[in-house]
Amino acid sequence: MTVTARPYSPESTGKVERFNRTFEEFLNEVKLENPQTIEALNQWLGVWLDERYLHKPHSALEKNITPLEAYRSEGTPIRHVSAEELAHAFLHSETRKVDKAGCISFQDEKYEVGINFVGCKVEITYDPQDTTELTVDYPGFDSWKAKRMVISERTGKRPSLPEKMIKEPAGSSRLLQGAKKPNQARKAAAIIPSVPAVSFRHISKGGTSHV
Repeated sequence: MTVTARPYSPESTGKVERFNRTFEEFLNEVKLENPQTIEALNQWLGVWLDERYLHKPHSALEKNITPLEAYRSEGTPIRHVSAEELAHAFLHSETRKVDKAGCISFQDEKYEVGINFVGCKVEITYDPQDTTELTVDYPGFDSWKAKRMVISERTGKRPSLPEKMIKEPAGSSRLLQGAKKPNQARKAAAIIPSVPAVSFRHISKGGTSHV
């Protein structure tokens, strides 16, 4: 057990170092008692802290009083925190973007937020020990709960689409019907009278041998 001070806070370093020295002294002394259980070790620690730290006059304190006396003489009243406030203080908070389905992804799971928030960034607050339910916050709205979605292997019957979205069965091909008329017109325009390529109608029937 070692107490450390915050970086760049020299005013608290002395108190921390003094406590660590007191605790190191306890470790050296308790070896002589050779406690065999954690309970026995904690009992000796309580005795040491009471007599060698809390109730021992400290030269750095005004009038050479003890740390416990200095604590009790503090004029600032102690503010008691409720269990709800304490639990909320240890909650974690993150930001997530709502997808097109109105859901957010969190720790490889899906949580339904609502389709009204598609594309929005919401703030989620959660207990890291229990993520079955998240608290969602968005400006202008009261906080609400989002539960983890459970997607099973078997799903129910797919709901039917509205009548206006159902495609009517095709009775004929629009493409073929649209191509039929111009095709007939093209064929009609291509028909020409049946005229022989060579005609002998105007050749004289005389005895000449010339054709």
